[in-house]
Amino acid sequence: MTQTVNKEIITEVGPLKREHYSMIINGERVESSSDEIYQTFNPAKGEVLATIAKANEEDAEKAVQAARNAFDHGKWRKYPVGKRSRVLNKIAEIMRGRFKELVEVEVLNSGKSIGAAQVQVNQAIEDFEFYAGAIVGHRGTVNNMPYGFFNYTHKEPVGVCAQIIPWNYPMMMAAWKIAPAIAAGCSVVIKPASLTPVTAILLNEICHEAGVPEGVVNTIPGSGQVVGDYLVKHEAINKVAFTGSTPTGKNIMGKASETLKRITLELGGKSPNIVFEDADLEAAVPGSLFGIFFNTGQSCEARSRMFVHESIYDTFMEQFIAKTEKLKSGDPFDKGTHLGSIISKEQVDVIDGYVQSAKADGATIATGGKIMQIEGFENGHWYEPTVITDVTPDMKAVKEEIFGPVVVVEKFTDEKDVIKRANDTKYGLGSAIWTTNQARATRVAHRIQAGIVMVNSPFSAFPGTPFGGYKESGFGRELAVESLDLYMEDKSVLSYYGSKPLNPFGV
Repeated sequence: MTQTVNKEIITEVGPLKREHYSMIINGERVESSSDEIYQTFNPAKGEVLATIAKANEEDAEKAVQAARNAFDHGKWRKYPVGKRSRVLNKIAEIMRGRFKELVEVEVLNSGKSIGAAQVQVNQAIEDFEFYAGAIVGHRGTVNNMPYGFFNYTHKEPVGVCAQIIPWNYPMMMAAWKIAPAIAAGCSVVIKPASLTPVTAILLNEICHEAGVPEGVVNTIPGSGQVVGDYLVKHEAINKVAFTGSTPTGKNIMGKASETLKRITLELGGKSPNIVFEDADLEAAVPGSLFGIFFNTGQSCEARSRMFVHESIYDTFMEQFIAKTEKLKSGDPFDKGTHLGSIISKEQVDVIDGYVQSAKADGATIATGGKIMQIEGFENGHWYEPTVITDVTPDMKAVKEEIFGPVVVVEKFTDEKDVIKRANDTKYGLGSAIWTTNQARATRVAHRIQAGIVMVNSPFSAFPGTPFGGYKESGFGRELAVESLDLYMEDKSVLSYYGSKPLNPFGV
């Protein structure tokens, strides 16, 4: 598909719902150099939402050069941090003013429930507010030195950053990437997921309306294999930040190593949810329910492996299954909807494949386990919230990330046993512990091999809390003050102020 649209300099965002969305390069709405476009869909209805300008390598090169020029010769990195902070707060202010519209577009492009979208857009706003404050106090250090020497470290932005984001949290992931990068003074080329590019494009436009100079943030929707690879290998890119699958992360890491780029990877997960015998079931049952079924299970840190102590297993499972069967799937704009749609038919097939493999391996489908048809949304992509019991550790559904509303459940006997089994995975992103014994909670939290441990809480991330994983769940942390260091270089400046010239060789 092709469509020719003239370049348009961005001074304000305008209407958020459109029939067509352009890419953003150097502060302008531009079309593909090939005039190619593609369709993005509303997955809840299976209908075309809009057309999108499709970037190719030539467009990626233009975006990289715009970002490089903005970093090397522009004024953004030279702004006092207080001025950058004010711009970040302005971004948040514009987003708050258009909150309902942003939520609506996010729901339409991702199929998620309106409740989930509201939480995620709100956190995207809070990300910019957080980094607007964090950068002001993020300074270098003055170090103790021998008499006559003075040493300090100076923090400088790392340069031009390629940021590749997934489809499950489109606006929130864009904010997680863009906010710390531009707070640090970097320039950005962001490639949103092909399935959900709309709100990342809109966020870039909001950045320009708020006063981010041209070229500092550029957005180029397109193929990961074409545009993503081009960015990862480009010599003018200083850092790559990627959120997505572990196989893709490994591929990116290999290609980025050729030019020794800085890299941050937030990858897959198969997170354990451990319910001890002394857990408060009034908290553990609904908390565990949320932990797997929030965002329709399409979360990297979804607690998809549940371990329940054998002494409370029957009671817990009776309540858990009953509550699972009360969850409502359907119209994403209905405030009573708990689970929105699956992102695509292909993903529905992946999810169902895992469920069918579990059945074939001898597991029991305690509830759910089927592709759904929703009245009024018959062409959409839906899957029942599913609980699988009688599983064994060698099953594919237990070992691999499903990325859907499916949880596998196992019994355990004691603390040592469950820690070993919880850690028996190549992943290490999230984990949850339910117990009223604080000593046990602390002890187990320290032994779980995961970057995030939730104790008696289903919530995994707030601005200010480091988010990232161990093992094949990646490395680097997002969402925290420490994330700024991933976008900065520490320069050591050593000065001599003694009265006598230094002559180490004595010649």
